[in-house]
Amino acid sequence: MATPAAVRYMSRCYVKPQSVPQGSQEPFYLTPWDLAMLSAQYIQKGLLFTKPPDTPTIAILDLLKDSLSSALVHFFPLAGRLVTQKEDDPPSYSVHLDCTNSPGAEFIHAVADVTIADILTPIDVPAIVTSFLSLDRAVNHDGHTIPLLSIQVTELVDGIFIGCSFNHSIGDGTSFWHFFNVWSEITRAQGKCDCISRPPINKRWFLDAHGPIINLPFSHHHDFIDRLSPPPLRERFFHFSPQSIARLKAKANEECGTSNISSFQALSALVWRSVIRARRFPSDQKTSCKLAINNRPRLNPPLSPDYFGNSIQTVDGTTTAGELLDHGLGWAAWLLHQAVANHTDSNIRGWLEKWVTNPFVYQLRRFFEPSNIMMGSSPRFAMYENEFGWGKAVALRSGFANKFDGKVSSYPGREGGGSVDLEVCLPPETMSALESDAEFIDAVSPSPNHYSL
Repeated sequence: MATPAAVRYMSRCYVKPQSVPQGSQEPFYLTPWDLAMLSAQYIQKGLLFTKPPDTPTIAILDLLKDSLSSALVHFFPLAGRLVTQKEDDPPSYSVHLDCTNSPGAEFIHAVADVTIADILTPIDVPAIVTSFLSLDRAVNHDGHTIPLLSIQVTELVDGIFIGCSFNHSIGDGTSFWHFFNVWSEITRAQGKCDCISRPPINKRWFLDAHGPIINLPFSHHHDFIDRLSPPPLRERFFHFSPQSIARLKAKANEECGTSNISSFQALSALVWRSVIRARRFPSDQKTSCKLAINNRPRLNPPLSPDYFGNSIQTVDGTTTAGELLDHGLGWAAWLLHQAVANHTDSNIRGWLEKWVTNPFVYQLRRFFEPSNIMMGSSPRFAMYENEFGWGKAVALRSGFANKFDGKVSSYPGREGGGSVDLEVCLPPETMSALESDAEFIDAVSPSPNHYSL
């Protein structure tokens, strides 16, 4: 494929909520889960669609802007800006959300002279894809001066990519896809938002013993902001069919004499073992597989799945490279199963109590060691259910954000049925070794879309 032309930006505007929603005039306080994300990067995901025939671009853009304005009535925090309040006597430093003094969410129209095949045919994800998502390399704290939500609609020769850059201090992956689902639902209804299927719960959840105003132990944002520049990485997708996933799950459970290991725990164990083998670590090298975990159903009483905000942590299985590779798939999967099973209501509340006593902000270079892997996103998210009236998306892709050596993002396969696509980020030499790993490649399935994954 010839080197593609750069993305050309045609227009940029701001979109406000169609009406002033109840509660948007009050300060919107952030929880420990939200504040811990201030130095992380925006969530950047997007969907690639076949261009609808006989529909003028201006009509598509106008409908998307109108429906976005309607969606923001329900998701009004995304139209605001972050605000820091500092006092010297006594010392205090707090960050909250202001929805009263903002131009709104950003909406960008761009054009790229590439085809769907140019994006989906190469083995590695083409570099131009990062240009389909805005606010590249921004960290969430930048939401003081840049939009908390930025939509970029990029016209391809035969397709449309709808990219969404979403401030991770305002919400997690569950909230990101909840917003995307509602926006697409409103678009299909031609902008009508009177009755949506899943209204978000915007009221933030705090421990009973703690108020909504949290004082951070900093005097300046430079004390906790770290802008990570990862080394050169290869990024590619691997597809796993429902049958392949079922075989991995059955193997892991059989090896452990149990039926409790989940499909995702078995798949994560496969990736962990394969990547560590590809890295050729010494046997005494400590390694962890971290899993992003949703706290909503694990609290007692549980939070609603429609809770809008962050409610995530990570759990991990930890061992040495030698132990990991000397044992089988089931042994590694059982480590991950135990980590998930131990993540209970008391564990979550204990983390929150400890954080309030000693607040910290996640920094990628400290949180993610190059000896580990991190399984992010989730195949449970309703990604391909986002239809804007042009049929099902042909693929999902992501931007630059939150990628590093060992980051693996999991998505549902387009055909559904329990299939999974993994987006794997590794240095070139490690990726080449993974592509030659017999255990890993034996589990990878041909793509049903007939392009290389």
